[in-house]
Amino acid sequence: MDTWKTHPRERYDETHNRLPEMAFDPETLSEETLQQIEEGIADIRAGRLRSREDITQELGLK
Repeated sequence: MDTWKTHPRERYDETHNRLPEMAFDPETLSEETLQQIEEGIADIRAGRLRSREDITQELGLK
């Protein structure tokens, strides 16, 4: 619970009451974004994915 506090002296009940607001995003996703999410899920299910290590090595970040 401490990780979600906005201030060290914030009470737990204040943090608890704020959590639902943090989870709600009033902005809706565009059709394009929804399609990209669906494509990503399909790629994962089909096994078309790469590890972070592979990508990091390919980009020369390690």
